[in-house]
Amino acid sequence: MSIEIEKKFRLTRNQREQVLQRLPEIGAKRKGEEFEVNTLYGGESLDTTRAVLRLRRIGNRGILTYKQSLPPRLDLKFRREDETRVADPAAMELILEALGLVPVLVYEKRRETWRLGRAELVLDELPFGLFMEIEGSETDIREVENQLAIKRLRVEVLSYPRLVLKRGVTKGTVVESRFGSTQGKTRR
Repeated sequence: MSIEIEKKFRLTRNQREQVLQRLPEIGAKRKGEEFEVNTLYGGESLDTTRAVLRLRRIGNRGILTYKQSLPPRLDLKFRREDETRVADPAAMELILEALGLVPVLVYEKRRETWRLGRAELVLDELPFGLFMEIEGSETDIREVENQLAIKRLRVEVLSYPRLVLKRGVTKGTVVESRFGSTQGKTRR
């Protein structure tokens, strides 16, 4: 079992541009950009108010993740996070459904990943906004935040699934947040 520690910010377009300009200046290394489709599953055996089971698709690749919320401290989120790569995401969907789990939430995301020391910083675009997450130890997160030195960053306390529940569209029994016709294209 591993523990994920992260801090999330909601960004304006201007703040995102400032972060993108500042990252190379402070020695961060760009790791790449990906388009994701995230599906969260629910069922009798899974209390989605405390834990989630997510199948993330990135092209033909898949990652299955179990996350369980732990008590937060200040503005940092702590979660149990166990994940594994999935060679065949379509087969995994069938397995999950055979176990009685069904899709309850789907959201798309464009993610640009950077590395600075031991911390990972991601810039995310979802259909309802721009975000930045810093993941690492508490000390690493604070150091990256200080090095970025971006004024008036707004901490986002809600998870992406909670934001999707607030901003998404219900289609049958699934809440979705998708880009629509611009799917997979980077907008800035």
